[in-house]
Amino acid sequence: MGLPAFKLITVQEYLESEINAVEKHEFFDGEVFAMAGASEKHNRVVVNLTIEIGKHLKGKSCTIYPSDMRVATPQSDAYMYPDLSIVCGEIELKENIFDTLMNPSVIIEVMSPTTKVYDSGYKFFYYKQIPSLKEYIIIDPTQYFVAKFSRQIDNSWNIVDTEGQNASIMINTIELEIPFDDIYYRVKFDK
Repeated sequence: MGLPAFKLITVQEYLESEINAVEKHEFFDGEVFAMAGASEKHNRVVVNLTIEIGKHLKGKSCTIYPSDMRVATPQSDAYMYPDLSIVCGEIELKENIFDTLMNPSVIIEVMSPTTKVYDSGYKFFYYKQIPSLKEYIIIDPTQYFVAKFSRQIDNSWNIVDTEGQNASIMINTIELEIPFDDIYYRVKFDK
């Protein structure tokens, strides 16, 4: 017996369904994926980052957006909801499509055990198509570990893994260094 067939949907069908959706969905070239709920650790890391980055950006030309701001890729039919997006300069929204960001400078994802490969592989494939994106940061909420992907002048990407409680991560685009103690504030690791 073969695998069951599934129907790909159009971008328009996706966007129409997303307007009234109770839960968020990501869209990749006709396939729709429901966004799973996040753990307490995941949410704590997102809140900590929002506080630190938000304070730093106050009065500056860059703005931070939470996971309700959808991001689109210009070259593919892909729509994603990163945990945090930072835009430097004027925000560019996709024309005639509600709350869809086209020009993030930095994207931050807080991974879960089930999204680790998805965030660093599949989603990064689409994110790196965004010309304005300079840094893509993936944070593990279960241990002191951050992977940072930085766009180089030749459009290649440099990957730096940082780990350990006394470490920090530098977000070069906004000139902010955040100690891991601040990222992981009140996060309790399993023994």
